[in-house]
Amino acid sequence: MSASEHADRFTSLRPLLFTIAYEILGTATESDDVLQESYLRWAEVDLAGVRDTKAYLAQLVTRQALNALRAQSRRREEYVGPWLPEPLLVDAGDASSDVVLAESVSMAMMVVLETLSPDERAVFVLREVFGFGYDDIAETLGKSTSAVRQMAHRAREHVQSRRKRFEPANPKQSLEITAQFFAAASTGDVDSLISMLAPDVVWTADSDGKASAARRPVAGADKVARLILGLLRFAGDGGRVEPAFYNGAPALVLYLDDGLEGVISVEITDGLITHFYAMRNPEKLGGVKVRREIAR
Repeated sequence: MSASEHADRFTSLRPLLFTIAYEILGTATESDDVLQESYLRWAEVDLAGVRDTKAYLAQLVTRQALNALRAQSRRREEYVGPWLPEPLLVDAGDASSDVVLAESVSMAMMVVLETLSPDERAVFVLREVFGFGYDDIAETLGKSTSAVRQMAHRAREHVQSRRKRFEPANPKQSLEITAQFFAAASTGDVDSLISMLAPDVVWTADSDGKASAARRPVAGADKVARLILGLLRFAGDGGRVEPAFYNGAPALVLYLDDGLEGVISVEITDGLITHFYAMRNPEKLGGVKVRREIAR
């Protein structure tokens, strides 16, 4: 087989392989590294012995992603404040046309996946999102099929007990709500802001101590509204925001004197904002302008 045959097969599945890696790792930049390493290994494979290219490559990428995830564990333990996934810039249509895919990369789901063990996370992603069989997953993880079935059951119950009801974003409507909220914020009208927030709204910021941000989640409409007003005052005249779409949901990209300062992803349920996910860690902002293609 020629090198181009390896490249063609890998390239055709790259969006799916990237999505698997991202959902296991929570970082787009490390997912790129995993795909690069996986391709180097794939290029050495005798294709005559590959019965199912999709299953083979998914197995290869999953193993590499799990290795990378385990290597992250020490850094995660030493992390300052909440850890959030890297914001993922995707076309609104990529996610909104597939509800399962949209939910699987949503910030809310990605945060819940962080609470699973590495193996449980891989099992959940491969089974619930991508529909791989238990036998294939067992081979990937080097475990028995019965052990994988039990793991899948535990992971599914764990996720269902922690995730809120998922409401697929209507890109146009949700961006309008987000824009209205920040327009009201620019006027300093606290009451208008509170009326657009769910009573139990939460603000979670990720900075790793490398940028100014709340070190713990802030809950409650009044507290969150006042926090946002304070942020806008801090930004002053040199700040600006641009609307965007990250992780299948509306977001705002923050600039201060033309420097990228953060990405705020917004979760909306029943027309009210229920969660803000603010990425302020400069180490997780390097790739946020790179548009990604996802698939399952």
